[in-house]
Amino acid sequence: MNSTALLGPGGVIFMGIYLTSLIVVGLAGRFARRENSMSDFFLGNRGLGLMVLFLTLYATQYSGLTLVGFVGNVYRTGYFFLVSVTFVMSIVGAYLVYAPKMHRLSRQYGYITIGDYIQQRFKSTPLTSLSTVIFIITLGNYILSNLKAIGYIVEASTGGYVTFVQGIVVLSLIMLVYETLGGLRSVAWTDAIQGILLAAGCIFIFGVISYQYGGLSAAAEKLMTAQPAFWRPPSLQQKFTWLSTLIIVFFGPSIYPHAVQRIYAAKDELTLRRSFQIMVFMPIFTTFFMFVVGLVGAAQFPGLDKQGSEQVTLFLLNDIAERLPSVRFLLILFLSAAVAAIMSTVDSALLAISSVFTQDLYMRIRPKSSQHRLTVTGKVFSWGLMAILVILAIQLPQTLWRLTEIKLELLCQAAPAIFLGVHLKSLRSDAVLSGLVIGTCVALAIMFANLAGLGIATKPMGIHAGVWGLAANFLTVGLVSRGSGARRSR
Repeated sequence: MNSTALLGPGGVIFMGIYLTSLIVVGLAGRFARRENSMSDFFLGNRGLGLMVLFLTLYATQYSGLTLVGFVGNVYRTGYFFLVSVTFVMSIVGAYLVYAPKMHRLSRQYGYITIGDYIQQRFKSTPLTSLSTVIFIITLGNYILSNLKAIGYIVEASTGGYVTFVQGIVVLSLIMLVYETLGGLRSVAWTDAIQGILLAAGCIFIFGVISYQYGGLSAAAEKLMTAQPAFWRPPSLQQKFTWLSTLIIVFFGPSIYPHAVQRIYAAKDELTLRRSFQIMVFMPIFTTFFMFVVGLVGAAQFPGLDKQGSEQVTLFLLNDIAERLPSVRFLLILFLSAAVAAIMSTVDSALLAISSVFTQDLYMRIRPKSSQHRLTVTGKVFSWGLMAILVILAIQLPQTLWRLTEIKLELLCQAAPAIFLGVHLKSLRSDAVLSGLVIGTCVALAIMFANLAGLGIATKPMGIHAGVWGLAANFLTVGLVSRGSGARRSR
């Protein structure tokens, strides 16, 4: 990679001011707290208005995966990945299936975490505990993939002056500080800043790349000659992969614990619905724009390996800065947006994983703990977990997209408890627990069989291991429910 720094002295100063402002927002969130309680710290006292709610949902949904890992996957797969715009839109549809009713239930029963809903709805500690373990693992993976992305961006931005490792460590500390200070209130306020930067950055890079390289049409013309495989119609197996990806994206991201926290934290149901109405348009200005960036990168920098393809956005930025020195100062906007997107995702996931551990595991062991003790425990857990994830982000070689797939394949196994549970009053805990166990085992069996070299693909017939697991999950829920109903009728 070119060692030229994308950020000059002025850019470094701007980035420093921006990062310092996040600490200031964290302090403001601490001073704005109304009480020293779990509800205030983890849900901002359930008072998020329309713009803050929309921007925190937007900034959280679009992360380092979008700006780095997503673009790298487009580079490797070509036009096949255009369907991803539809995938991201489907998340909003999934929210609308359960979120309005979940919001009403959260007000009625005082939920703090997604585990609170599962325990209140099904009265099953084993189901709540297993679900919580899955949420913690997937959130840890989520943070891990975004820490890797932030390391790439910081190293490229400074021309290697700040290394991959140093970037991860420093920005992790900043996120821990403001999240510890103000909880969800600080996270949501910083997300509002970061969401604006993210939208502006995506629009900027799309415009500059279209101007400099001719955009989608020029990239298509070049790729038709150099890489005709990019134009090849999808095979039947690839179409199965499309459907499979749509399924894990529909059932996975919409039940992220940090997304559910925002559903609980909305000021009212109307605010929640309006924020989703705006969200449905954002894939056009974010996912599609980054899709174009990936194709332009494939046309301009062919032959990159997996590691190199993860950094193709940064290669393009470096190339533009050398060709058009006059726009170098504008690159600060995109790099700030990239850092903002990652930090907004990581801080949200970190807050959620802290609340899930504290409320759904620790409090069941120490039920008499005070609200202050629980809040402090969550903060300590955040710091310890982040230290572990920083080490893993530095060491693990997986691509960002593969880490994301693994996360979603496990996360979607908890979907029946949410999507069916809020609508089917007759759904029993034994059916949901059995489905969760069977589905998770099937998904993990396929993953580990592939790693062990047993001749089983990561996506048998083009279908993700998690979707095979989810099919077994729903089937088990249906069979156990039917068996329970037959026994009750006798």
